[in-house]
Amino acid sequence: MTTVLQQAADARVAAIDLAAATRTEKDRALELMADRLVERSADIVAANEVDVTNARASGVSESMIDRLTLTPARVEAMAQGLRELAALPDPVGDVVRGSTLANGLELRQVRVPFGVVGIIYEGRPNVTADAAGICLKSGNAALLRGSGSALSSNAAIVSVLRKAVADSRLPADTIQLLDATTRDSVKELMRARGLVDVLIPRGGASLIRTVVEESTVPVIETGVGNCHVYVDEHADLEKALAVTVNSKTQRLSTCNTAESLLVHAAIADRFLPLVLPALFEAGVTVHGDPQVVAYDSQVVPATEEDWGTEYLSADLAVAIVDSLDDALDHIRQYGTGHTEAIVSESVTATRRFTARVDAAAVMVNASTRFTDGGEFGFGAEIGISTQKLHARGPMGLPELTSTKYIVTGNGHIRR
Repeated sequence: MTTVLQQAADARVAAIDLAAATRTEKDRALELMADRLVERSADIVAANEVDVTNARASGVSESMIDRLTLTPARVEAMAQGLRELAALPDPVGDVVRGSTLANGLELRQVRVPFGVVGIIYEGRPNVTADAAGICLKSGNAALLRGSGSALSSNAAIVSVLRKAVADSRLPADTIQLLDATTRDSVKELMRARGLVDVLIPRGGASLIRTVVEESTVPVIETGVGNCHVYVDEHADLEKALAVTVNSKTQRLSTCNTAESLLVHAAIADRFLPLVLPALFEAGVTVHGDPQVVAYDSQVVPATEEDWGTEYLSADLAVAIVDSLDDALDHIRQYGTGHTEAIVSESVTATRRFTARVDAAAVMVNASTRFTDGGEFGFGAEIGISTQKLHARGPMGLPELTSTKYIVTGNGHIRR
């Protein structure tokens, strides 16, 4: 079996050619990758059914099954994501800034690929195509380490993508799938400093913490999402109801799904009788503080653990707060820096919230579910960064590049 270090070395060679590829060459590869995914959709879905069957036999939750499942429509969506990437501008070579110095030297700071990007992710096999595509478009070779639960799905997808890349006359080793049958490949990848330029973990808190703490390769930390919706005393109740229900129920298993609802005490008597029945009707279990429990017998008493939990399921923690600042304090204590939302008609309140909340994305009178590369117009994303270096928020194409300075002179020497 090929070792991770050998795959990383092969990726490094491929990255040299890929970095010099033109936009036309990369876009041709992306279009061919998309076409082949659709052509081989039945094979990919059949491979996925093996993974789903195994997951169900292992007692995996339905929300995790949803993340794992591929359908012909989801395969088409993966292909469409690649086509949308092809339509986006190529960040490589963009001039970030440039000037002519007083001594006549011409200075340009330009975007360049990282080189080799390792992605460690759980569940969702659609990430395989998204990650491969966004790495290719940004000129990076991708080392993909998916989860054992998606073993057959990822193998089928990568086989299709590699063949398409090779047929487009770019290096097939631009996209490689690492062994997911043991944890050894993760350990090797985290130690491949010098061969791998950056690691991006996508998954639960345990996975991300492990990679951040144990990797010798630089890491971009992504996406645990304990996201809050705060309904201010000046909220429009119809907007608040729509934003809350959509933030929680539009899709349960994503990192930008709301996991907590905070309601200002001054509006609780009017809003909770509206939102609680709507949540119950949508199948949501509400975990409430003692004040919320008093509103409806269906509310489950919340524990301290509930406030810090990324449920990824039909559960929502709900609390009443006495002020906007109390809401900010709650978010500061339990939030993960992903996405926070305020519903308010008060300009003063929204300005205070957006200035003081510490998150990669802040929504004003809008669902948390909009924190997404596609929704932001970036195309497929590699993940949502919750750190402050090197990128923050949805990581589109520019975030998968670094920069270098090109200095042009005419025999200049320094005196």
